Amino acid sequence: MDDKDQPVSGARRNFIMQSAALGGATLLGSAWMQAAQAQTAGAPETKAAKLGFIALTDAAPLFVADEKGFFKKHGMTEVEVLKQSSWGTTRDNLVLGSGKGGIDGAHILSPMPYLISSGATTANNVQVPMYLLARLNLGGQCISVSKEFESLKVGLDTVRFKGAIAAKEKSGKEVSAAMTFPGGTHDMWIRYWMAAGGIDPNKDIKTITVPPPQMVANMKVGTMDAFCVCEPWNHQLIHQGIGYTAITTSELWMNHPEKAFAMRADYVDANPNATLALLRAIMEAQMYCEDPKNREEVAEICSRRKWINAPVADIVDRMRGDFDYGTGRVEKNSKFQMRYWKDHASYPFQSHDMWFLTENIRWGYLPKTFDMKGWVAKVNREDLWRKAAQQLGVAAKDIPASKSRGVEKFFDGKVFDPDRPMAYLDSLAIKYIKG
Repeated sequence: MDDKDQPVSGARRNFIMQSAALGGATLLGSAWMQAAQAQTAGAPETKAAKLGFIALTDAAPLFVADEKGFFKKHGMTEVEVLKQSSWGTTRDNLVLGSGKGGIDGAHILSPMPYLISSGATTANNVQVPMYLLARLNLGGQCISVSKEFESLKVGLDTVRFKGAIAAKEKSGKEVSAAMTFPGGTHDMWIRYWMAAGGIDPNKDIKTITVPPPQMVANMKVGTMDAFCVCEPWNHQLIHQGIGYTAITTSELWMNHPEKAFAMRADYVDANPNATLALLRAIMEAQMYCEDPKNREEVAEICSRRKWINAPVADIVDRMRGDFDYGTGRVEKNSKFQMRYWKDHASYPFQSHDMWFLTENIRWGYLPKTFDMKGWVAKVNREDLWRKAAQQLGVAAKDIPASKSRGVEKFFDGKVFDPDRPMAYLDSLAIKYIKG
């Protein structure tokens, strides 16, 4: 019997009508099947959760889940999505937890759940168990360069940029590159980019930490020469005539993992059904964000004061996948655009966490003796992602068969085999390994 011939119950009919009202965001098989499977999910133990976010477009799934009613649809009627001023604030509020005025979970840099769980980045090295539950997106970050270096049109190759910053430093001026959190994704991208061209990010340039919403203002007053961050801050930089885009980060590593959705382990352990409901809502929001016909609306949602609080003009082009680098290079519907659902963007491959941990060892944030496999097994809860996906009725083709995406290749020819991380580490010329 075909799907169209199946009898439609009242519950299924309500689900179909609700999905239509939400703009057809459920791009997954037949609606009645989703309704039937969703009914097998247990009732949430709590309807409340406090979730943090930073003002970036890769937090859009949380904005959309709130604005379009996905959290409520899945029974989470008391979710608060709360703006954080920096990644350090996100960390501190996760350490506190909602019971002490903090938060239960967050839109977060993918390595941070490990840095928090292991105590590597917390006050007094206190370990606060976290679970990484989903990836929120692939790619979508950029490295921007000050207009001072406009004539170089810096791109993937940083060799000429190395000469320029050396000359500037020789003249008595300080040179710096900004990222958003030590050991976070932006730190990894800008260090990888510089090191591939022979720039030592610990010796040849000062690497500083700046919260994402403060990047443009800081470059305007000359605080840094380059930075790595998500949108809308790279495009806003161009609109204000302060700098240009050197690269989108998927040019370094095609469809690299980026932000994650993570929660305190104690919340998840106490509220497994509520956690799955949050995951289902976020997955639906990711599908909504991925759909090209929704991109302009998503850009408008992102622009609102309660979320990013930036002009739509700074957001919409790159949300659509159109990139004007500010150098004469223009790409429409770029293959390097951010992915929210396509290409398994939501699934948290454990192999990707292995790369982030290896890079944190490379730069001395974690010791060489760090038990990467052991921590990935504890922190990465891809099993919960799979369960939520099955409850939602996600098509089999959209659920990866393996926890690993396999061997990854980078723009400079380097190869990362998640089964042989030390071989990758040995191949890198610039590194600062401890212990």
